[in-house]
Amino acid sequence: MKTYSKNLVFTAACIGMSFFGISMITLGSVLPSLTMKLELNNLQAGGLITFLPLGLLTGSVLFGPIVDRFGHKLLLLLSCLVVLLGLQGIACFTHIQLLQLSIACIGIGGGILNGETNALVADISDEQEKGPRLSLLGAFYGIGALGIPVLLSTLSRYYSFETILQGTGVVLTLCILLCLPIRFPAPKQPQGFPIREALGLLRRKSLLLLSFILFFQSGIEGVCNNWTTLYLSQTTSLTVEQALVILTCMVAGLTAARFILVGLFRKIRQETVLQSSLLITATGFALLLFSPGFARAATGMVLIGAGLASTFPVILSIIGGHYPTLSGTAFSVALVIALIGNTLLNQLTGLLSQHFGIQTYPYTMLIAIVLMLSLFRSISTPKQTTE
Repeated sequence: MKTYSKNLVFTAACIGMSFFGISMITLGSVLPSLTMKLELNNLQAGGLITFLPLGLLTGSVLFGPIVDRFGHKLLLLLSCLVVLLGLQGIACFTHIQLLQLSIACIGIGGGILNGETNALVADISDEQEKGPRLSLLGAFYGIGALGIPVLLSTLSRYYSFETILQGTGVVLTLCILLCLPIRFPAPKQPQGFPIREALGLLRRKSLLLLSFILFFQSGIEGVCNNWTTLYLSQTTSLTVEQALVILTCMVAGLTAARFILVGLFRKIRQETVLQSSLLITATGFALLLFSPGFARAATGMVLIGAGLASTFPVILSIIGGHYPTLSGTAFSVALVIALIGNTLLNQLTGLLSQHFGIQTYPYTMLIAIVLMLSLFRSISTPKQTTE
């Protein structure tokens, strides 16, 4: 018997996903100001950055078993609080070790929220609802990710980044308080966590194949975020400032597409949407080839973002449907593999750029898209539920 409101729980999940979007973009947005304030060299700044992916990986590993054993509510609220405290730490601390701790907190909280909100929405949704709801949830990542840069660019002429982050903290605190009275679903494994069954997930071929699609998806997103500006500034006549504007087009395209996908998933099979979306992504990278101008590069990045928008909702919807009693742990496996893909594809892009030039970047991404399509087509979805 259901003792919770789907709409209220979904609202709480969207708030949590917005926190994740904020956690992913804040450090990059304030790093130049933070570096100037503390007079950090590039090595010290790089040392700070490494604590974010380490925290994300830790959070992604932790959340699944905890959610399956103890439920969603406490972990979601604690994770939001941890991200909030990390943001305030960046605003207030000047000691390097305390800043590292703050960034690690942002990463851990963000990693937990990314997996937990997706698992929560999958748990409360019927099969036909999973795709649309997960897509709408993902749009709130974009809202959070776009919010901080917009606030900083709009208000930085009047206020310091510390003041802006502290003001943001007040709004985020109100969001946490809004979630406090909401009743959540009961834990799925209240009598104890089935360790043997959970470890058995690592031997499920379909879960691993689906996870490796996210491996390439996460890698493409990470490489786009980290290498697009450098690629455009070195291979075209565009300025760094223009390249940064073009980069934001990807997040805008992804966010807008996820709102559109809510309706598309109700009319078109999600498998068809995913394969079509990957072709759109490939078209976007094709537009980045051969020294594009501003309009063509911006259009390409919009297409890349829009094309990438469907992958996580579709793949997580399939995973949630296949492993309903251990969805948190299954999502944890998938997201850890996705984060590993983010790290490895960034390293590969750096290696190829060093030896063959930065112009290899779009070609590498096109190969990754081909591999994603091949993996997805190798999965026979109707047969997976009987594993």
